[in-house]
Amino acid sequence: MAKALFVTAAACAFLSTGVRSQSTAPAYGQCGGQGWNGPTNCPSGYVCQATNQWYSQCVPGASTPVPTSSTPTPTTPTPTNTPTSTFSTPSAPSGTPTLVNGYSFVRAVTDPNFHKYLRSEVWGTPGDAILGDYMTSSLFRVVNGQLIQGVEGQQTLLYAVVEPKTDSAAKKLKVSWSRTPATSGTFRWSGDTLEWSDPAISRPQNNAWLVCPDGQGNRDVYINLGPYSYQTPAGCNDHTIHAYTGPVAVP
Repeated sequence: MAKALFVTAAACAFLSTGVRSQSTAPAYGQCGGQGWNGPTNCPSGYVCQATNQWYSQCVPGASTPVPTSSTPTPTTPTPTNTPTSTFSTPSAPSGTPTLVNGYSFVRAVTDPNFHKYLRSEVWGTPGDAILGDYMTSSLFRVVNGQLIQGVEGQQTLLYAVVEPKTDSAAKKLKVSWSRTPATSGTFRWSGDTLEWSDPAISRPQNNAWLVCPDGQGNRDVYINLGPYSYQTPAGCNDHTIHAYTGPVAVP
């Protein structure tokens, strides 16, 4: 923001947030984000840390400023100027995965996959997207509509790709990881909820996901093309999946 506007902007911010900032969000609760009208203070020992421009959360540790850029217009991403991979051989976590600033864990929050975390079937490599144990969770960002797995400069970056819809009667589309960006569909955060949309595919809910076991017992992740918790395909479970920005992955 230009310095010339600092006094005016600060005054407006004080007037618009004076009432709501008097209340306190719970530990790991939402404390800010674009359009947020709830509490902005955190309990003692917690600070308000940004996950993205729409969502900030009360977590222990140092705070991160909330992004102030304008809301982007969702578009089909163009795979140019995206981060390049730096390591070809992945190394699975040797201890409890730890958050890196600017990234988040992604997990389900309801049974039967409560606090199962998004990752690759074989950790850090291209292949099926699954939900797994917290000890093998990965870190994620959403950049220009791409859901990116891996920390830039430390790991090979993988991009979430949704299979094409080739059957008009299809109820779900499989999600996998690739070393090249997706050429269709857009990932975005709505609060802390991960959504996917494609202008060529009609869906009742952009935040509806399915988790279906494969023959080896892996919890494969799918885009749900139907409404949440209605006519769920046999063997699958309905979920929404969410960013988590606690300092470490937890069960």
